[in-house]
Amino acid sequence: MSTDPYEILGLSRTASQDDIRKAYRKLAKKWHPDLNPGDKAAEEKFKAIGTAHALLSDPEQRARFDRGEIDAAGQERGWAPPGGGYRDQAEGAQGFRYSAGGFSEDDLGDIFGSMFGQQRGFRRRPQGPMRGEDRHFSLTVSFIDAVNGSTARITLPGGGTLDVRIPPGVEDGQVMRLRGKGGEGHQGAPPGDALITLSIAPSTQYTRDGDDIRMTQPIGLKTAVLGGSVTIPTPGGPVAMNVPAHSDSGRVLRLRGRGVKAHAGREAGNLYVTLQVTIGQPDAALEKFLKSWTPPGGPDGGAA
Repeated sequence: MSTDPYEILGLSRTASQDDIRKAYRKLAKKWHPDLNPGDKAAEEKFKAIGTAHALLSDPEQRARFDRGEIDAAGQERGWAPPGGGYRDQAEGAQGFRYSAGGFSEDDLGDIFGSMFGQQRGFRRRPQGPMRGEDRHFSLTVSFIDAVNGSTARITLPGGGTLDVRIPPGVEDGQVMRLRGKGGEGHQGAPPGDALITLSIAPSTQYTRDGDDIRMTQPIGLKTAVLGGSVTIPTPGGPVAMNVPAHSDSGRVLRLRGRGVKAHAGREAGNLYVTLQVTIGQPDAALEKFLKSWTPPGGPDGGAA
């Protein structure tokens, strides 16, 4: 499998940020582990998609990758002098000393020391500063926290903890990059990053459509016929909503700005409420009325 983030997401190098976001959403849904249980290949594909999105969705990281300064994992690339020959590179920090008269004992020590470590007394030349490794974590977030934003805590391999701020609007499979929270750098180099793959727990009450949220709200027969106010349990808290008279099951009402909270320069989404008329337990008066009532169109209400 290719490690190039553009190839992983099926994009050209001129792709816009919107193109990157759309491609990521499509692939993350297809390869999500919940939809491919027990499939290790799908799991690895999902991780690769998340890592590619984390790099390309960050303009600074993307620019550095395009310039060849970092690799697909966000690691610093090794550097060799442009146009330099074998001798030039051999005299660098990673090479050994070259001389026209042959190899010295120190040269041989460097060669074999790099191959076999410190065996037989040969010395190993220091490799120089090296950026710390990126660390990968998984975090499950509730539907409400993904909509409103929150703070979560993850446990580090060494037993420590890290508090992570979850911004509103995060999506299932999204990878968050926490700069400097990965492995320690060597010889003064910066630490790596923490890459956190998010899983959004499904809700039994809501479904998400972009930044909008949808739900079903039961209403009584009286409210459906006469109209009235009902309390809607939105993700941000209870809100009173007016139901127009003569509302039938399936009617959709909108609560503006009650969906996903505003984030990343985007306005808050809306909450769309689908009404579901419930009869409940009829009382004697209602039963008596219905027995004597003939609806328009005949006893069956004009149904075909």
